[in-house]
Amino acid sequence: VGQSLGEVEEVRAALAGRYASALRLRIPDQPAPPLYSVSRGTKVRVFVALPVAVDGKVAGVVYVSRTPNNIIKHLYGERGKVTLAAIAILGGTLLIGLVFLRTVSRPIYALIDRTERIAAGDRAAIRPLNHHGTREMAELSAAFLDMAEKLQARSDSIQTFATHVSHELKSPLTAIQGAAELLRDSGSAMDDTERRRFSNNIVTDAGRLNLLVRRLLDLARAENLAPSGESTSIGAALALLPLDNRLAVRIEAGGDLALRISAENAAIVLANLIDNSARHGATQVSIAAASAGGKASILLSDNGAGISPSNRARIFEPFFTTLRSTGGTGMGLGIVLALLKAHDGMIALVDSERGTRFEIVLPMA
Repeated sequence: VGQSLGEVEEVRAALAGRYASALRLRIPDQPAPPLYSVSRGTKVRVFVALPVAVDGKVAGVVYVSRTPNNIIKHLYGERGKVTLAAIAILGGTLLIGLVFLRTVSRPIYALIDRTERIAAGDRAAIRPLNHHGTREMAELSAAFLDMAEKLQARSDSIQTFATHVSHELKSPLTAIQGAAELLRDSGSAMDDTERRRFSNNIVTDAGRLNLLVRRLLDLARAENLAPSGESTSIGAALALLPLDNRLAVRIEAGGDLALRISAENAAIVLANLIDNSARHGATQVSIAAASAGGKASILLSDNGAGISPSNRARIFEPFFTTLRSTGGTGMGLGIVLALLKAHDGMIALVDSERGTRFEIVLPMA
């Protein structure tokens, strides 16, 4: 009482017509009160000065101060609400954790377990996962299992291919070895006719081995071929072939259609198909092509013996042939299929009243 406050900073501002406030530290001379005490016990105090105007002039100042509520005391006073909020936060965190476990962690561990089983050779592991994960996890699992299935199929194909190759190589090698041993051990006792017969057998089987190796190289090249972007026509590809005069090949339609395949590869396709016709007794081969929807459909027909119903499903299998005794390797149609696939094409055996008919589909250039 009686103390002048005119020198207080916020009071001076209020006398000048401006609202002012200040926050100052308290220096308590008593110990801090307990949490349940009505005393606020904070270390700061708020001072506010508000000008009082009369007829547009400052007539006085209202100057008040107050100790703000202690945050700890406030939380203690609202401890019921704080407890409920903490329980809600903890429950939400647990719920998020369970969702994460179900949608991410569990599918990942299931996928890891599946990879380990597949790596150990368990074919039964290559099947869809039973999980409740996210769409992304489902797509990842499906992509992985698709890759595993393709790798397994590739491995089976390589194993089957190796079995066929070893069988195909073993037969002529065994014949060559047998003939050579007979000539070595009994050649002096043979007459010229017998020696010539065994020598011819060696030459024939060596030629078969040479043909088989060339066919294997052609198949490997076809399966690993990258499209060159070149184009050609049926007529241009056919002109590259040294055709047998005993086999009449004619183009009935579409000989000038531009196909998205190189002339060399198109010639290999036609050569293998025409050779297949000749080996089955054909004397005439006709080729007709038409375009539709950016693709060319090519029909190649012959008047040969045709393909029996029991063999139709196997004609594109490597090493499958019914003419092994006459030098067939069973790889010609496999080479054709691989070359066409490399150029986004396809080939299929279609029904025909006589002989054999293949349909080839290739993109137009």
